[in-house]
Amino acid sequence: MIAIAICDDAKALVEKMEECLIQYQKETGEQFIIKKFYDGVEILAYNYNSFDLIFMDIKMPKLDGIKTAERIRAKNKKVDIIFFTSLFQYAAEGYKVNAYDFLVKPIKYSRLKQEMDKWIQKARQSEEPYIGVKNDQGYYKILIKSLQYIETYNRNLLLHTDSDNIICYKKMKDMEEELLHYGFGRCHTGYLVNLFYIESIHKLEIKLVSGERIPISKLKRKEFLEQLASYWGKVL
Repeated sequence: MIAIAICDDAKALVEKMEECLIQYQKETGEQFIIKKFYDGVEILAYNYNSFDLIFMDIKMPKLDGIKTAERIRAKNKKVDIIFFTSLFQYAAEGYKVNAYDFLVKPIKYSRLKQEMDKWIQKARQSEEPYIGVKNDQGYYKILIKSLQYIETYNRNLLLHTDSDNIICYKKMKDMEEELLHYGFGRCHTGYLVNLFYIESIHKLEIKLVSGERIPISKLKRKEFLEQLASYWGKVL
């Protein structure tokens, strides 16, 4: 799943871009989550770290694309930004904020398809393993290596990452299957832990490198310790 933002003060262009991306999905089988914004202030108020790719106009009345990109870059160096422009005189400014590329207005599907083909090929080559989750606040792309543990929380799941705690509406069983090959172990009915983050185990308690402690159930202890021993044997 690829999360894409479109940001332009011209509603017609935003709608055209969305149509083109939907057409691209149908032709290629790619899956997109598309979010639309109509000025830089809107996208900065959103969880823009969840996007893989941002299409953004350079000239916008409230906050132009360059200034918006500068603020995004201050916190996110990885998301790719493709600017809309009708004047290439702005290209130098775009490259200062590490623009991936430029699309000249008016947008043509053939040009967008060419750009998306190139971007997806690049993204596939450099992509780190991740999971995608949705909740009422939006879509989140969570790198596997940043996910420390998952716990049941008010009939949902709470994902504990290096930087944030994120609510997820998936079932624990489904999450366990999704993370099966990434070094996660079910130490308790209500907990799924990334074995990489375990510092030590004492009786029925796990201590993580962060200092947090999570329980091990008696029923799962033997199987979990075997899994952990196997994992430690591979990484030592």
